[in-house]
Amino acid sequence: MKKWFEIIGVAVLIGLFIFFVGTKPMPQEKENQVNTLRKQWDTPPALTLDQNKKYTAIIDTSKGQMKIDLFASETPNTVNNFIFLAKEKFYDNIIFHRIIKDFMIQSGDPTGTGTGDPGYKFDDESVTRDYQRGTVAMANSGPNTNGSQFFIMDKDNTTLPKNYVIFGAISENDTESLTTLDAIAATPVEANSQGEQSSPKEAIVIKTITIEEK
Repeated sequence: MKKWFEIIGVAVLIGLFIFFVGTKPMPQEKENQVNTLRKQWDTPPALTLDQNKKYTAIIDTSKGQMKIDLFASETPNTVNNFIFLAKEKFYDNIIFHRIIKDFMIQSGDPTGTGTGDPGYKFDDESVTRDYQRGTVAMANSGPNTNGSQFFIMDKDNTTLPKNYVIFGAISENDTESLTTLDAIAATPVEANSQGEQSSPKEAIVIKTITIEEK
């Protein structure tokens, strides 16, 4: 009789364990669920911006704000894409997943792994400027593979090939924005899955991106 009580007791414990584990996902599973719920699109947005207007992006981060002047007349498709995603709140709560001091800080990946995108790719536009401190450009995985990821230069760079579409910049006189840039770039990092020393030890988050136009 005692053995039956022991068997029933063990069965009850196993049942409770399965119930609680099955209904309470582990942190990584919860993170994946959040990323899965982020909106995706099959095609790039239609071009709706006015190339004669001046557009500015205010990137509000956990380290402060950065004000970006967008180059609508030079790279209309890229700026249009960035504005579209910002207004759709796609960038809200995305981290800077790649940081290399004295080079650049990178964000725009909803998965935080360096492989995420908005569900589509779009073509490159001409690069006529240099990669100077404060320059904002698209990250990509090859020609015509732009999506949502972008980087901001932390320092002038003359060796980076002009394969990354420049679509905005922080004004060189904007000390507040540059201070925020420096603060993010100074975040301690460790090796990522490829061995590059660029994975932030602290989560630096884009709270939201606001678009102003005039």
